[in-house]
Amino acid sequence: MTQEWFALLYTPFTITFGILLVLVTGIFSWIALKRTGFTKGMIFLETLRMLLVTLVAITINQPEWLQEFLPEQDPVLVVMWDQSGSMETQDVLEDNSLDAKKRSDWVQDILGSENADEVGAIWEPFKEKADVVMVPFSSELKNATKGSDLNSALNTVNEKYKNLRGIVMLSDGSWNVGNSPTEAATQLRMRDVPVFTVAVGSENPLPDIEITSLDAPTFGVVRKPTRIPYGFKSTMARDVAAEVSLSSSDGDEMTASIVIPANGSLQDAFTWKPKKTGEYTLTLTIPKQDGELVSKNNSMSVPISIRQESLKVLVVESFPRWEYRYLRNALSRDPGVDVSCLLFHPQLEKVGGGKDYIDKFPDSLEELGKYDVIFLGDVGVGDGQLTVEDCARIKGLVESQASGLIFMPGFRGRQFTLIQTDLADLYPVVLDDAQQRGWGSQVPAQFQLTEMGRESLLTKLADNPEANASVWRGLAGFQWYAPVLRSKAGSQVLAVHATDSNNNGRIPLLVTKTYGAGKILFMGTDGAWRWREGVEDKYHYRFWGQVARWMAYQRNMAGGDAMRLFYSPDRPKVGDTLSLNANVMTVSGEPLQTGTVNVQIIAPSANTENIKLAPQNSEDEWGLFTGYFSPEENGDHQVIMTCRENGSTLETVISVQGTEREKIGQPTDSEVLSEIAKITRGEMVTTADFKEVLEKISELPDPEPRLKRIRIWAHWIWASSLILLLTIFWVGRKLAGKI
Repeated sequence: MTQEWFALLYTPFTITFGILLVLVTGIFSWIALKRTGFTKGMIFLETLRMLLVTLVAITINQPEWLQEFLPEQDPVLVVMWDQSGSMETQDVLEDNSLDAKKRSDWVQDILGSENADEVGAIWEPFKEKADVVMVPFSSELKNATKGSDLNSALNTVNEKYKNLRGIVMLSDGSWNVGNSPTEAATQLRMRDVPVFTVAVGSENPLPDIEITSLDAPTFGVVRKPTRIPYGFKSTMARDVAAEVSLSSSDGDEMTASIVIPANGSLQDAFTWKPKKTGEYTLTLTIPKQDGELVSKNNSMSVPISIRQESLKVLVVESFPRWEYRYLRNALSRDPGVDVSCLLFHPQLEKVGGGKDYIDKFPDSLEELGKYDVIFLGDVGVGDGQLTVEDCARIKGLVESQASGLIFMPGFRGRQFTLIQTDLADLYPVVLDDAQQRGWGSQVPAQFQLTEMGRESLLTKLADNPEANASVWRGLAGFQWYAPVLRSKAGSQVLAVHATDSNNNGRIPLLVTKTYGAGKILFMGTDGAWRWREGVEDKYHYRFWGQVARWMAYQRNMAGGDAMRLFYSPDRPKVGDTLSLNANVMTVSGEPLQTGTVNVQIIAPSANTENIKLAPQNSEDEWGLFTGYFSPEENGDHQVIMTCRENGSTLETVISVQGTEREKIGQPTDSEVLSEIAKITRGEMVTTADFKEVLEKISELPDPEPRLKRIRIWAHWIWASSLILLLTIFWVGRKLAGKI
């Protein structure tokens, strides 16, 4: 329906001025007519003058033509209700009752109908003034799990209903998918559509014990200890003492007694020694505790592959000091390690020495590329030592092929020449040029683990933190250490000198660093062989075995004859950006520098993504190809890597841990709901105050009609008419001889 009328936007001054202008003009026109004897010409001119003045008087009072358009559709009231997984939390209390309802059940009571198309009794009175529409919402993700996308839900309603009068949102505020809901709230504010939010649920979390992590490595070695870290989070009001178990799919089971602090968290680890090779599933379980209301998250499983191992290790040394001799023995006796030694002894006629020895440093990329870990003892660059080209190849091996490098300096200070080569960037510490031979003492000194060192796999010499700390305190001391000033930025200090320090703090002696795709370790003493005192090989062999496997772990994730695939992080979660790295060889065994390397990733839902790996850079000579992948589903992803140039195919599995978006037992997020209501000039209430929302809705005014104004006084036709009349008046006076 449309209504139209004429109106003036006048003020007391403009209306008074207009009337006076017309009256004064009328008086002067009457006088002029009497003086000229009321001739026809003068009557026409004076009438035209009065018309012009009258139009000017009307113009200064701004005449307008108004058109009012009433809405063609009835106003719409939308009731939105959250049907995501978190709404299954049972924490809604009513009328001081001790029996809590599920959030979803409370919502259904308010809706009054299980059918989304029907309007319950609570909403019937509002149908007299508006169309009441029930709209459920959540977000269906690619991995078939639901999340809460408040922004998308509000935007959909805003776009669908043109005559939207108000929105009632029944939700726990769990927003875990999509953009910020404040974006949609701003759009609704511009349309003057208030959103009344109802926070369904409790602001306090339910009493619960949740497994937050089970970070098993992607693969382990048969008959070798494998560390399985895990984490718990508690929302219980008391400390919880429980016995947790870690079981493998072959029936092996371990248990541990833990105490989770009240409203706190706990991090610990199992050490599992698999008995045979194969594919296994590890399951961590904690029994349901007294008073715990949520038991769904008391179990977590991850896959792990157990393999036979044959690490290739190269040890390079000058003089056969005690540290070198016992290290060589430790690695040679390890059935999972294939060790090669290179001894630059100046008193030997030729390099080498017998079994496990090589007669020269590998001078080709193919030969050097076989090694997973390289130990550099008290060696340097010079005659009868390494060359600058050797150092450049070592850097490339670590950076592009994920091999490990261990610096083990000695009191002869030969490693100072290494930091003049390409290995300078790999060195994790800064050395003191003024004291190249290091520091010695007649009194044995001790290592002291840092906080990071107490958590590291490398320094784990006992199965629990307390026993491990005791072992390190009881190890035989060292009587020499390298001239270290400080650690470099980006490195991680695992152990420091227990007593000595400088201007930078305690002397770092055990330092790790990541460089490119590989890992670096700096051992600042040559006294680890003394750890055998009283215990023989127990700690010395364990330490260096752990070091070798840790350094080579990423390099050996998945490999074949002509290709190797490694990725980071090694235990990715949904939404992580996975860095894919591949070393590819030609048919003749040389690193492939340019080529077509494709990775096909098949998700558990059978969705397939093809990724083309690109060479790291045009100057790379190690055959490193890289790419990126972001998993959107949890579970095992089948990976098929192919290379057109060498015709090889590599198949493996990447296990992606799912992130549970919709967690049961979490508190409501009232801040999000309050912000939506505040922006749209609505109101947020709890379930106890729900009636206030009904009162606010009933007080909403009827939608105002749309008003269209046609400003006559500013229209071009009006202005043209005035100019035309003025022209006629001026020409008439000219013809009448009045000008």
